[in-house]
This record gives sequence, C-alpha cells and structure tokens, in this order.
Amino acid sequence: MIHIAKPQMGEEEKQAVLEVLDSGMIAQGPRVKAFEEGFAAMCAVTHAVATSSGTTALHVALLAHGIGPGDEVITSSFTFIASANSVLFTGAKPVFVDIDPVTFNLDPAKIEAAITPRTKAIMPVHLFGLTCDMDSVMEIAARHSLTIIEDACQAHGAEYKNKRAGSFGTGTFSLYPTKNITSAEGGMITTDDDVIAESCRVIRQHGMRRRYYHDELGFNFRMTDVHAAIGLAQLGKLECFNATRIANAAYLSANLKGVVTPVVPEDYRHVFHQYTIRVKNGQRDALSQHLTANGVGNMVYYPVPIHQQTFYVNELGYDMHLPETERAAAEVLSLPVHPALSQADLETIVAAVNSFTEA
Repeated sequence: MIHIAKPQMGEEEKQAVLEVLDSGMIAQGPRVKAFEEGFAAMCAVTHAVATSSGTTALHVALLAHGIGPGDEVITSSFTFIASANSVLFTGAKPVFVDIDPVTFNLDPAKIEAAITPRTKAIMPVHLFGLTCDMDSVMEIAARHSLTIIEDACQAHGAEYKNKRAGSFGTGTFSLYPTKNITSAEGGMITTDDDVIAESCRVIRQHGMRRRYYHDELGFNFRMTDVHAAIGLAQLGKLECFNATRIANAAYLSANLKGVVTPVVPEDYRHVFHQYTIRVKNGQRDALSQHLTANGVGNMVYYPVPIHQQTFYVNELGYDMHLPETERAAAEVLSLPVHPALSQADLETIVAAVNSFTEA
C-alpha cells in the first residue's frame, strides 16, 4: 500500500531525542528555545512561541489578541474542525464565509458581507499548503481594523509574493506527524509583535512571567524538549521535503487524466501538504474505492464542512448554505504526495487514477 502520509524520521531525529533524554532537561528548555529561534527565522519573523499542538497555538493566539465572549472571527468552514473550535474555546463565535472554488481557500470577495460590529478578527486558513490571497485579506482587515490570525497549520514554508506564511499577521502552525515537518506533536505561533509574543508565552505557561507568580489565567500548553529536538532536526530538512513535494505534485499534475488537478496561482508557492484533486459527476467515492483496491492510499479532507457538523447544527444552531464549500466537500480527494514516494510509486498512482477515469 502506498500510504497517504508517511513521516520521515532519520538518525538525526533519533540522536536528538537521545541527547535530550541523557541531558535530564526533558520539559520546556533549551531545545524549545532553539526550535523557536529556528522557526522564527524560517518564517522571517521576530518571534516564534512553541505550544503543545496546532490547536493550542490557535487558542493561545486568539486569547493573546483579546478575543473572547461576544466577539466574532471570520474563517472558513472547509478545514479541520480545530480552526473553528479554537474560536469557541475563547467564548467567541466563528463566522463562516464561502471558499474560492479554485484554491479551496477563503474567498476575499465574501468577507466584507460577513463583517458586523462584533467582528474582531479574520482567520484565513492556508489549506493544503497554499496560502490565501493575503493582499486582499490584509486590505479588508486594515480597512475595518481587524486582527489577522493565520491558520498556517498546513503551510510550513508556503509563500505569497515571496513572503512566508505566518508572517502576515499572527501565524499558527501544527507539527502533527502528517504535516510537512513534525515534532511528533506540537504547535508554533509566529509574530513580529513583541507584546503579542510575550502574552502567548505567559498564556501557554499557567499565566506566569516568573516562576510561581501567576499574573493571569493561563494553561499548560508547553512543548517538551523531546518534541522540540525532533522538530529542530526536521526543520533543517523542511526545504528538501517541500522541494520533493512540489516535484511530486508537478509529476502528478502533468500525468493525471480526467480529474481536476490543483492550481498554483502566479506568485504563490504551494508546498503541497496535501495533493487534492476534484472528481466530478459523483465519481469521487468510486475512485477512492478503486484506488484503495489497487494499493493507493487516499483520503477525503474534509467530507463534512464545519457548518454542517452535528455539534454546530444541533448545539450551536448553525443553519447556512455555503455552495462552493459544500461542492468541494463532495468532490475532493487527496492523493499521496509526501517525500517518501519513489518514481515507481508516482507511476502507480497515475496508472491507478487513469485506469479509472479512462475506463
């Protein structure tokens, strides 16, 4: 079976973990600090703040910007549920707008109609490794004095007009095992704002600025040195991993038949966390079954948009129609694109897809 995702762990990661275990400094310590500094440099920002997951990174970033009960945050419904749930964790309300059918990202043309006096922030989600149209998002945010919280959890090293994801507003990243790099589990917040960075550090560590003096309500959202050691080793491989993903995606796009392949707009660097096609005419599920039967892993991200999830409908009362979001949820299928693929694997994926679409 060609797996849909395959974390790449080498001797560097293993040795880094052993060094931490031997050092006795296992909790948040020097490896976390080094990882934060390296991640900030990768994103070309002043600060990076490590957390325990991408979800906690989102949660902390929102809290650091003062978002809470009575506020609204505009975001996408076509993403992993943590994007919206992190807004709920603060007591605020996620407000969903539809996506651009080409990029699968938030459609800037739909944002302004969703702005109300309660709107506090826009959370663009850089889905599948492609950034949003950040010029448009930032212009709207500036005009309405709104905060930008980037959900860059799938966009490590992605770029918009030569500017890295996570450097437009306050960025948030996931380091889950399937991501372009991993720390086994973890998250990262990126910012150029000294005040926001300090607030994030305090919130993630029980509200402490100095040990045992708790200035505010905080959480235990810290990263361990064990996780940071893995992440630091992975960070050194990110550009190589991304280059391979981009090359694999180019091969797939050049050879797949009968499906709609991903689009990379001019001035964007798509880092292909996922390689996501559209399968029309109601054939998506049949193709998925065909691929599985032929040893090609695949996955639907995301079959149920957040605004249609049971909890959001039954408990929160969401009752809305987002046509492009719902159409994408019915048509998308992600294929393997990860760096562990061989040329033979790529040829097998293409042959399996084409044997279905050309039948």
